[in-house]
Amino acid sequence: MTERIINHPVLGVLPSMEKVSFTFDDQEYEGYKGESLAAALLANGIRTLRVHEESGLPRGIYCNIGHCFECRVNVNGLEGERACITPVSDGIVVKSGTTLPTTVRDWRKNNGK
Repeated sequence: MTERIINHPVLGVLPSMEKVSFTFDDQEYEGYKGESLAAALLANGIRTLRVHEESGLPRGIYCNIGHCFECRVNVNGLEGERACITPVSDGIVVKSGTTLPTTVRDWRKNNGK
């Protein structure tokens, strides 16, 4: 893990937790069982979780409490899962969100959506 607090100035030394492996965009990472996927990705230095569907601009964690939907990813084939409220478990496969196909973007632009 690259960016994880293990000794907090107020909470002290944090207890050991069970490590699990998961993949994000075909690369393997470690997290702690039960922590949010967003926390595990942040601890591994991942800041971009998806790109905007139309513009392709990077998106990441914004509210981190499940309200804004900015952290949507594909988890085990389920599209639109929020990384901030999805617990990490051993072997989950996560894919970042990508832009919509050009035909969908063009349809939306031409139909005022």
